[in-house]
Amino acid sequence: MASTGKPSVLIIVENLPVPFDRRVWNEATTLRQAGYTVSVICPIGRGSTALYEELDGIHIYRHPLPFEAKGAAGYVVEYSSALWHELRLSFKVRRERGFQILHACNPPDTIFLIGLVFKILYRTRFVFDHHDINPELFEAKFGKRGLLYWVVRALEWLTFKTADYSIATNLSYRRIAIERGGMKPERVFVIRSGPKLERMQIRPRNPELLNGKTYLVGYVGVMGKQEGISYLIDAARILRTSGRDDILYRLVGDGPEVEALKAEAIAKGVGDIVLFEGSLPEDRFLEVLNSADVLVNPDEANAMNDMSTMNKIMEYMALAKPIVQFDMTEGRFSAEAASLYAKHNDAADFARCIAELLADPAKCAEMGALGRARVHDVLAWHHEAPKLLAAYATIGHGL
Repeated sequence: MASTGKPSVLIIVENLPVPFDRRVWNEATTLRQAGYTVSVICPIGRGSTALYEELDGIHIYRHPLPFEAKGAAGYVVEYSSALWHELRLSFKVRRERGFQILHACNPPDTIFLIGLVFKILYRTRFVFDHHDINPELFEAKFGKRGLLYWVVRALEWLTFKTADYSIATNLSYRRIAIERGGMKPERVFVIRSGPKLERMQIRPRNPELLNGKTYLVGYVGVMGKQEGISYLIDAARILRTSGRDDILYRLVGDGPEVEALKAEAIAKGVGDIVLFEGSLPEDRFLEVLNSADVLVNPDEANAMNDMSTMNKIMEYMALAKPIVQFDMTEGRFSAEAASLYAKHNDAADFARCIAELLADPAKCAEMGALGRARVHDVLAWHHEAPKLLAAYATIGHGL
């Protein structure tokens, strides 16, 4: 037990390193500030390469990954390697400071195996923090179902069956936990991924980032297939072909498709105006977003994205920027009137929405103000932190 009398917590996240994973970092620091002892196991990467360090009182253990997988065989190798390191480091954390709650963040849905080991050996409580709906993610990546799809469904089901409690990022995910995962409603907590407003600071525009153009369109996120960057490249091509050569696009982020997307932009005649920034330090990331006239989320309209809450949307809103995205359930819930909504997977309509906003600065300002107010009043992390602590009061009861 921690000196405060509260349980010690081990958080395992495989998808991103901390503190780069803002949701996990918000959760970890909130628990630490409330008196919990918190350790995190995550991969190295994105400027976080120390195998062990302590940041803001959080004990961080990092492990290498062999590569960033693409095909099914690659995922097996990546996940198996990560699972071994996570298990090894979990025992290390237990030896060094102990933990009574294991908090696992997906993807993938394999960390339940470690939760099961510690439940059997030490009666550790297992909490599943549901970041991605992996069966729908599988379909988005591979465009089909088949045997491997049902393996992914089975892993999801086993994760829910192993979990003592689960945390959902929105109501769509809560419904999946209850209906597909068979969890009791009182054991599923909804905790959204709101940004910390003190981090998302509104700053003056840097004109140098426009490279001589009149307007800047910005994007931040992973460069994968389901992120729909191809639709944004097509929108840029459509706007340029229609005579709009006054727009620059800066895309912040990295991922398995980034080189293919760069080649696609060149092939479609927009390689000089669609710039791939890669992963950026915090100050540069905020500089790019603050300098944009419009921020976009071209995530492909599919079952996975329709039910998922995208952190980028609320970060855009926190910076008081108007948004363009495809019309999907959770995206519309988050942004409401702060966004224009294009027809599903229609690059031409996406381009139309961008042009509409660039032609109307007053509308942009109004939408940006509505978005900032909604984040401040409803969606920011300071609204979610008390929900996390209330959930943990239940999760840790009796430990």
